[in-house]
Formats: sequence, structure tokens, C-alpha cells
Amino acid sequence: MTEKDNIKELPGIQWFPGHMRKAQRLIEENLKLVDVIIELLDARVPASSANPMLAEMIAGTPRLIALNKSDLADPAMTKAWLNYFHIQGIKAVAIDANKGKGMKQLMSEVEDLARPRTERFAKNGGRPRAARCMILGIPNVGKSSLINRLAGAAKTKTANMPGVTRAKQWIKIDKNLDLLDMPGILWPKFEDSSVGLKLAFTGAINDDIYDQEQVVGLLLEALLRDAPKRLIERFKLPEPLPQRGHELLELIGRKRGCLVKGGNVDIDKAQRIVMAEFRAGKLGHVTLDQVPTSSTEMDTNEKVTSAH
Repeated sequence: MTEKDNIKELPGIQWFPGHMRKAQRLIEENLKLVDVIIELLDARVPASSANPMLAEMIAGTPRLIALNKSDLADPAMTKAWLNYFHIQGIKAVAIDANKGKGMKQLMSEVEDLARPRTERFAKNGGRPRAARCMILGIPNVGKSSLINRLAGAAKTKTANMPGVTRAKQWIKIDKNLDLLDMPGILWPKFEDSSVGLKLAFTGAINDDIYDQEQVVGLLLEALLRDAPKRLIERFKLPEPLPQRGHELLELIGRKRGCLVKGGNVDIDKAQRIVMAEFRAGKLGHVTLDQVPTSSTEMDTNEKVTSAH
């Protein structure tokens, strides 16, 4: 994809409710208890799902980045992102918490990062103890699913609703690892409003925050540019395709039988179908963030859609 394919911005979106502030304080208060931070990112939006507040909050604590939902992302782009983090000197792995992909590598990396601290603790007269790890990430990025996978059972409640994990939880994985699950937090302001839009696409922000018809329309326009054949195949659409998102949404609604009295399209039902199928990966493997060209930071202004 090219720079001209940048996803359009959706202005005026901010979300930082009271429980987010409480979660931030909770994280800051408990950092001293852990040896390693797992920062869980969405592999479809590695830059957009990285909370810029965390860098300062966790400074000095070893960190492992885990790109979750890698099964939904473009594999080539995921590989490029892993290489980017490697160049930055940051440990990173790609995982699929739902299917268990990448768990062994993640555990190995956590143990390696924690070892200096656990060994120092033992040398200073403390009893040998398990590595202590905190999992951080924005809402709905898969923290609870990762813990359930590592623990081998549904140890913590999961739901497809941003912010379902509200209080801290210590979970013993095995004799070598204890996990501290923390609530997911977003940051107070999206400096680049396209970040908020991508987080709406992937479900990190509650759907009630946005005008869903507008969001789905913009998503369809992005896919129309990048992967029109996928839309045609998935929804059995005739060519040529409409070039405006709301017109394409109406066509999809008709093809899927989302009709109400009088033959009009039930737009709410149609947009729910499109969003659900995108988030489930039924519209293909899509990465919305391009690997930065900067060698120092992730520049959200250079994000485009990539599809596989």
C-alpha cells in the first residue's frame, strides 16, 4: 500500500472515563511488585494499540512486547513489525492467545527477562520465587484470553467488551511464573485522530462512543481501496462497486437480506455484520499500521492499510 492510502481521520473522539484513571494509578502502584512487563499489542495495529503513557510509567522495568491476534494480521507485516522492534532493542513475539500460538516463545522470553531480578533476589538472602509478570494493554486486546491460555483454564472472565477486566488479579501459572493482570487503559487524547478510528475498527473502543455508520463507512472505503476483490468475494457484490462507504454498506445490507418494511435496508444490522466480520478476520488478514520509517519511534502519521 502507498502513502496516499492513509485512512481518513474521524475527529472529535476522546475516551478516558473514571475507571481508566483508577487503572492508571493501580498500575503505577504495583510496578514495584513485578520483574517483567508484557505489553500486549494488537498485531493489526501495533502502533495504534501502544499506549504512549506506558513508556514513562514502566521505565526501568524489563519489557516484552507480544503482538496478539496475529492470526488476523498480514503475516508479512507482522514479521516486519517484529524486525522493527528487534532493531529498537525491544524483545517482541507474535502470538495468538485464542489458539495458543507463540506461547512457548513468550514464556521463554519472560523467564529470560526476569532471571536477573529473581537471581539477585535469591543472592540477597530471599527464598527462591517465581518470576512476577504484569500484563498491560489497551482494552479488548486479549489480556484475559492470554492468561486463560497460559493457565490452562478460564481463570479470569473474558468478554468482547472493552474494559471488562477492572481490578488487579494475581494468577499463578506454574512454579516459575506468577502473572498480575491489570485493567486495560486508553490515554486521554488521541493526538492523531486516525488512531482512534483504527481502535474503533478493531474493537478497542466501545462501539457506543462512535457514530457507527460513519465508522463502518470509512472502514469500507479503506477496504475498497486496498482489497476490493475481498469485498466482492465475501459479500458476493456486483461490479463496479460503489465508491462511497455508505453506498457500499447499503449494497452489502441488501445482499445479506438486511431489509425492513418497504424494502429499505436496515443499516444498523448491516453495519454490525460488516464490523463483526472484519474483527473476526473474515475479510482477510489485515494490518492497519505500517512499520515506521523512523528509527526512534512509531510515527502514527505514517500508518496505512496493508492487506493479505
